[in-house]
Amino acid sequence: MNNKRWTALLTATTAWLASVAATDEVPFTAAEKRAVVEQLGQTLEANYVFPDKAKTIAATLRRHLDAGDYDAATDRHKLASELTDDLVEASNDLHFAVGVDPAWVADYAARQDPARVAALRESDRQGEARQNFGFAGLRYLDGNIAYLDLTHFADPELAYDAAAAAMRFIENGDAVIYDMRYNNGGHLEMAQLLASQLFRGDKDQELFDYDYNLDGRRVERGQWVLPALPAKRLTGKPVYVLTGSTSFSAAEWFAYTLKKLGRATLVGERTAGGAHPVDRKPVGTDFFLQVPIGQIRDPIDRGDFEGQGVTPDHPVASVDALAVAHRLALADLAKADPAKRAEADWLAPELAARPQLSAAALKALAGRYEGRRINLVGGKLLYTWRERLRLALEPLGGDLLAIEGVRDFRFRIVRKGGKVVALERIDRDGTTRTYARLD
Repeated sequence: MNNKRWTALLTATTAWLASVAATDEVPFTAAEKRAVVEQLGQTLEANYVFPDKAKTIAATLRRHLDAGDYDAATDRHKLASELTDDLVEASNDLHFAVGVDPAWVADYAARQDPARVAALRESDRQGEARQNFGFAGLRYLDGNIAYLDLTHFADPELAYDAAAAAMRFIENGDAVIYDMRYNNGGHLEMAQLLASQLFRGDKDQELFDYDYNLDGRRVERGQWVLPALPAKRLTGKPVYVLTGSTSFSAAEWFAYTLKKLGRATLVGERTAGGAHPVDRKPVGTDFFLQVPIGQIRDPIDRGDFEGQGVTPDHPVASVDALAVAHRLALADLAKADPAKRAEADWLAPELAARPQLSAAALKALAGRYEGRRINLVGGKLLYTWRERLRLALEPLGGDLLAIEGVRDFRFRIVRKGGKVVALERIDRDGTTRTYARLD
């Protein structure tokens, strides 16, 4: 069972927009509106993970209809929006969504046609490829920290090669940071694949345990660490997961389970709180319902985070989470290996909160130094040497200046009597040289 990526269900393509526009041109009668609400209630009761709640929520929608709350919804899109709001309010479940997509409903009805299914699958693959299957960023941070930015969890059947390449890319890191701050969820099977790299393959370890409705029957399923992977495992290496208020569904489960298993440190903000797997079901000929169909449980105490979100170990603003996680990773590596302490100390100023210097303070740094100069242009300090080589400078605090793109040395401003008298270059190995100010 796939935990469908909720954002994909709400993203319009050109063809979808065209079909919606055509649908909205057709008069929408009160009788049709009532039929939609009735059919929606039936679909809800047949598929929602909590049958008793489904009856109550369906009755709530009918009361809204009888009270005339949907009278102002003159088109299908407006009604879908209002029904979504009422479903979320009645259930406190952010997974709920009602949409208008007659083309999708027609495709759903024709899903037994192998040729049509294959065409839709290829369309999905092409759409995912244009997004690189969710792998938005792969790089190494200072200190040999691997960083993986994932916007969503794609179907691993489509995205396996991309996932394998990403897993091989990060396998040589001394630590790894997974960025889930802006990840809206997706296929739990991709979360299983990526998480498996963090555990031994010769020991049974459950990651997720869940049950869900499938065509009128209840299915129970567990997902475990995979025994074979396309990359080296990262067992024993520190792991950090960045979270934000827009981390949702499978992204939350990735973070939550790794935290429960003691395998990752979470840094950022509390997540959205959408723990339930979902599916999309047709309603009539024009509408669809995105509905939570099951429950996922963690492998330790069989709990979840529905409506509450996942609490990070280090609560910080999501915008600052990467720098904080980077500092934590360097500190943890230095603690495990004292030889890495010098590197952690060197990088600390660059990862600390950057000071904001006044215009007067910046202007005081501008001037000519031996063989080089600093100019203030557009509020930024620019360092020039040999008359044509130029890079930006950024204050690090304590009179330290970082040089754009340079990792092996930095500058320190030397003052005497409150005046800037020299520019001192500090190399990473601790050696220094000084350039006297000439003006």
